[in-house]
Amino acid sequence: MARARRLSTKSVNDMAKVNGNLGNLQNTRNIGFIAHIDAGKTTVTERALYFTRRIHRIGGVDEGTTTTDWMAQERERGITITAAATNCSWNGHDINIIDTPGHVDFTAEVERSLRVLDGSVVVFDAVAGVQPQSETVWRQADRYNVPRICFINKMDKTGANFFGALDSIVHRLDANPVAIQMPIGDEDEFQGVIDLVEGKSFVYEKRASGDKNSPPKPPKIGPVPEEMMEDFLNRRAELVEKVAETDDALLEKYLEDEPISCGEIKGALRKATLDCKIAPSLCGTALRHVGITPLLDAVCDYLPSPLDVPAVEGKAYRDGKPVFRHPSDPDAPFTALAFKTVTDPYIGRLVYLRVYSGGSASGVRVFNSTKGRREQLGRLVLMHADKREDVAQVRAGQIVAAVGLKSTATGDTICASRDDAVILETISFATPVVSVAIEPKSRIDQDKLSEALIRMSDEDPTFKVAYDSETAQTVISGMGELHLEIVTDRIKRESKVDANVGKPKVAYRETVTARARAEGRFVRQSGGHGQYGHVWMDIEPLERGSGVQFESKIVGGAIPAEFIPAVESGAREALKSGPASSSPVVDVKLTLVDGSYHEVDSSAVSFQVAGSIAAKALVERGKPIVLEPVMKVEVVTPGDFLGDVLGDLNRRRARIGNIVGQGSIQTVYAQTPLAESFGYAGDLRSLTQGRATQNMEFDNYAPVSKDLVEL
Repeated sequence: MARARRLSTKSVNDMAKVNGNLGNLQNTRNIGFIAHIDAGKTTVTERALYFTRRIHRIGGVDEGTTTTDWMAQERERGITITAAATNCSWNGHDINIIDTPGHVDFTAEVERSLRVLDGSVVVFDAVAGVQPQSETVWRQADRYNVPRICFINKMDKTGANFFGALDSIVHRLDANPVAIQMPIGDEDEFQGVIDLVEGKSFVYEKRASGDKNSPPKPPKIGPVPEEMMEDFLNRRAELVEKVAETDDALLEKYLEDEPISCGEIKGALRKATLDCKIAPSLCGTALRHVGITPLLDAVCDYLPSPLDVPAVEGKAYRDGKPVFRHPSDPDAPFTALAFKTVTDPYIGRLVYLRVYSGGSASGVRVFNSTKGRREQLGRLVLMHADKREDVAQVRAGQIVAAVGLKSTATGDTICASRDDAVILETISFATPVVSVAIEPKSRIDQDKLSEALIRMSDEDPTFKVAYDSETAQTVISGMGELHLEIVTDRIKRESKVDANVGKPKVAYRETVTARARAEGRFVRQSGGHGQYGHVWMDIEPLERGSGVQFESKIVGGAIPAEFIPAVESGAREALKSGPASSSPVVDVKLTLVDGSYHEVDSSAVSFQVAGSIAAKALVERGKPIVLEPVMKVEVVTPGDFLGDVLGDLNRRRARIGNIVGQGSIQTVYAQTPLAESFGYAGDLRSLTQGRATQNMEFDNYAPVSKDLVEL
């Protein structure tokens, strides 16, 4: 490890400027590939790395040889589990790429990646169009205002329809995809694409179906085929019209029927993309290498650089006032957000950072403003999946990993010093919905298991570990059966711990349905100083997903201000176990309205106990109910099996929402309680002779009949 060097904030920033802190930012792209599972984004990533010469041999998902699927579990299962960062160069642009998972159980990886990315490429299946996880990742990108490009993949599949896929994006995502390409042929006859902006055709050599990974030949670039000219002109006119609607100057020229140059279209298209008004849409077949280089061109032409995105907003560490940081400000101090932590078997704990302003160097002391601690910024590395490349310094706009940040966790802000520190918005994650008990098979492995669980929860914010005092068991919670299966498999392999794992258990919640008021009184007299805490509190139900809110309406000093946090602490602790099912109480508001204190006997502890007593009484008086997690299900089945599928869903207490037919294929949209969904994938295969597929993701918490809760 590099020896620590104490450098001032000014010297670090000056060093970054000298080395071109802002020089190449305009040609930097921080992007992610996001999609529903099996849409082909890892294959797209692999081809992008090959065509940019970042790798020299093409890997395949089926063979377990792709660059970004480097974990053993990913290669065995053919799915992406953890977001992998890499980088490449294309036409003078530095492109930082994060390849994200497509399975809903690992959606937290998408969440934290989009939090720090400037743009994204959303990959869709040309046959299926928008799928359930497509909706999820699109909403996540909306939440962070991330500009997008759409890539319609698998154009050589039977039933592929480029413009049909775009229609599904319009209707299901309420988005504005604008085709900047059109396909040449489709299904088995898919040969290439036509650029609607520049009027060029890209025709690719037809490859045998089994020839996946051999080096491809470059496409033949030429004019638009004569037989497609009429269709091309119509599609280009649609493109110009949609782009002109976003630009007043272009709209005026369009209405006056004046010629519009290719440069004007590109400029207006880029601006509309950065404003999230348009999603430029392309097509191709990554497995056959078709359409990848035009996609890379589009990434450079239309997605933002770090200079194009708004300044990141934070709060000053000292006074909480709004502070803005932008990479274009040469005097802005070093500010970065930690968005991922992993444990590398060779160099230890790695913290992934997105740098928003300023610069720093390895060996420098930095300040974690979220935790208020000084930290040592040890080695700095650029990541290429599981491989590392040491760098001496880091500048604004970069994504790097750092060694030495022992106290830094996902969502923490790292600054140059306490004096100029800010706290950026952290990253929020979904609550786990499935739990299992885990215990080592031998007492010798107990410490190793504990260490492994701590490490896993540090890496994955949606993985939680708790100890159940009633059963004396360690309970782990995650986003689904697959999530917990992967975690336990990693523990066994990486930590060499042989463990017993129980059956999945649903994470129930409780809430109240009525307003109530209750008293909490804790008085103890035993000679000398006693204990005295007395509160009156109200409770009221809130909307689903609101969590627990606390408000104090104490006036006139009925309870001293220094004791109010203790009341809140005791009340929140009491809500961790409700009266109906011993599950956490959520979606309620507690209001402290009155109370009294004793000048000698009152203390924080006594008011904490009083708050706990009041909260427990409030829940019991508020007509508590049990909530269960409900999953959104999409089943795609041949029509012959539709009756069996619907019957099975009804048996699982499912609520059928809609059934959409396309030829002989039926798609069923439904909601079903998580408790009834365990093992559904296997049962569905048995019902349909393996011909149906399903996707399931968490949707909401809903009331459940008391007699159905497994206590």
